[in-house]
Amino acid sequence: MPPWLLAALVAGRRPALHSVAPYFCLATTCPPALSASSASPVRLALLGSTGSIGTQALEVVAAHPARFRVQVLTAHANAALLIEQARRWQPAEVVIGDENCYAEVRAALTDLPIVVSAGPAAVAAAAARPDVDTVLTALVGYAGLLPTLAAIRAGKTIALANKETLVVAGELVMAEARRHGTRLLPVDSEHSAIYQCLVGEAPESVEKIILTASGGPFRGRTAAELAHITKAQALKHPNWTMGAKITIDSASLMNKGLEVIEAKWLFGLRDDQIDVVVHPQSIIHSLVHFRDGSLKAQLGLPDMKLPIQYALGLPDRLPNYWPRFSFLDYPTLTFEVPDRETFRCLPLAFAAMARGGTAPCILNAANEVAVAAFLRDEIGFLAIPDLIGECLETVAFTSQPSLDDYIATDAETRSRAAELVANYFTVSSPNLSSPPRLSS
Repeated sequence: MPPWLLAALVAGRRPALHSVAPYFCLATTCPPALSASSASPVRLALLGSTGSIGTQALEVVAAHPARFRVQVLTAHANAALLIEQARRWQPAEVVIGDENCYAEVRAALTDLPIVVSAGPAAVAAAAARPDVDTVLTALVGYAGLLPTLAAIRAGKTIALANKETLVVAGELVMAEARRHGTRLLPVDSEHSAIYQCLVGEAPESVEKIILTASGGPFRGRTAAELAHITKAQALKHPNWTMGAKITIDSASLMNKGLEVIEAKWLFGLRDDQIDVVVHPQSIIHSLVHFRDGSLKAQLGLPDMKLPIQYALGLPDRLPNYWPRFSFLDYPTLTFEVPDRETFRCLPLAFAAMARGGTAPCILNAANEVAVAAFLRDEIGFLAIPDLIGECLETVAFTSQPSLDDYIATDAETRSRAAELVANYFTVSSPNLSSPPRLSS
């Protein structure tokens, strides 16, 4: 194991990077968006409209039909739901990422004046359409990077629900956002909470931020217990309803690790300014600790429609009739230190962040391959951090990467991770929940 990784995992070192002035646009200082009474609605491109975030975003649109206009809908392969959404919302364009599904979508929409496109390049092009104001990037994983960059370069407002964009290439993406004057509005509940707590505050007053984690379905379990858990168990999150990939990430605490890296770039923080605390109730969505010792927290029910609506509706807080939080329903709010020895994905993420360069890109690609393999019952739950650690050790590292370097690193990591999965998979017993762990 290389010294940088060993130091981070064993000693818990998180080398501080230079302080960077935060680049985020607070609601009080952003150029004014449309008010609730404006005649022209905000024109939306929903990238990943058939996923959990995308479908909830459409619920927000349905609650405010005069405020928003759906201009673009994209999906990866869920053609049936994309067709249903297109017929209801009548966008100018729909894009199906999987080109094998193009004929089905095109045939189903021939009676409507909707442009139907297919493929990853078409998703990126749709994000940059001149008749789009705000792009909600709700694509899963690395697939969100290039469309988000296209939207940034086209000067769109970005409602960012794809954390992997900043995990993979945070320095490059933020540089592009500065160059094009693009607003990045966080949609992840934790980052939305931080954003809200920072409104009206001077960047230099921030001592640190604290991201809260539910702990997932296996909080308090030992490694021995995790060796035999099943996919069905891992997909049962105690608080949130999410897609399969992010649910597994939550169970492994990798989701929190990815959010740590996202927060670093989104808010211009040093590594040592980011902490994680387990909060099983998922009511406090995150906190900001200021230099005078005071804390701000944002609270609410675990409902992703709230941060989605906040990002899309800025600078207004739009009304709604969704359930309200009551302290009487949650008389006890508790907090715990995350178990970094059992849930090794979290320290791996901190280690990758500390190393910088392409390390977070390697982390993300390896995790995507590992989670997909776990969902196919090809590897056990504990193999996920094993595989990620092996890729961080063996995949070529670049300290000052270009976009081409990120693309090449992602491809190399996926190839290496797939090789590890193939070697790990026991053909004679493919449904074992936890075959022998990868060698270290």
